[in-house]
Amino acid sequence: MLLSLLPHRRNKSRENQRSRSYKLTLDRFFEVTRSSIATQPERVQHMFGSIARRYDLANHILSCGADFYWRNRAAQIVANWRPKEVIDLATGTGDLALAIQKKLPEAQIVGADFLREMLEIANRKGLRQTVVADAMKLPFADSSVDCITVAFGLRNMENCGAALREMARILRPGGRLLILEFSLPRFSILRAAYRLYLHWFLPILGSFLTNQKTAYAYLGESIEEFPNGEAMVRLVEANGFRDAAAGPLSGGIVTIYTAEKRPMP
Repeated sequence: MLLSLLPHRRNKSRENQRSRSYKLTLDRFFEVTRSSIATQPERVQHMFGSIARRYDLANHILSCGADFYWRNRAAQIVANWRPKEVIDLATGTGDLALAIQKKLPEAQIVGADFLREMLEIANRKGLRQTVVADAMKLPFADSSVDCITVAFGLRNMENCGAALREMARILRPGGRLLILEFSLPRFSILRAAYRLYLHWFLPILGSFLTNQKTAYAYLGESIEEFPNGEAMVRLVEANGFRDAAAGPLSGGIVTIYTAEKRPMP
């Protein structure tokens, strides 16, 4: 059993000096330094705890309902693997765990999160098993589960590499990992529009829906800073996994990453 998350300087030289032009690109305008969003577990816990009751509504509205599609795709991939035990880390209010539970009714699906407020909502929605757990130190034995999933939670963990190694620890040999995470579109026009949404409209709408602007400003910053695409694939493979692959959805707004636990040497 399993149970035993610029200054425009007018070069005021008016005569005979070459004027310098500065090209202000969107990439530069939205540049975020790592120090500005260093993950602070207490900060993240407070932010998400404060929006727990309105979390689902905000997700559905702010994604225009696309979050149902993203989670269903992820759940179908897991269902195709036919695991007997699944740990859904950073489960929040349990939407991905519930989607997997629906597709695999005979499997043991456990939602794990460090926020009790979120887990209480997941239980009320029908998730059968939940556990309060820190993703950096999971309360599961070595090589004890078939599959681990994480939806929109890895970037909030204190140390992504260490979290991935902890996931590899509890997976059985050949066990599968699925990560569903926000990413940045590859095409420049879509990326520019997405960044405008993330940094301007999302905090305003999120504040209106939850009375918590800070959490949605943090969301945009964390998406900017978090590795995606090939960088994410390399991160996964450097921390206990092999055959990592990235599958972008909705033009690259989100990506599903899959991998298999690397055999012990």
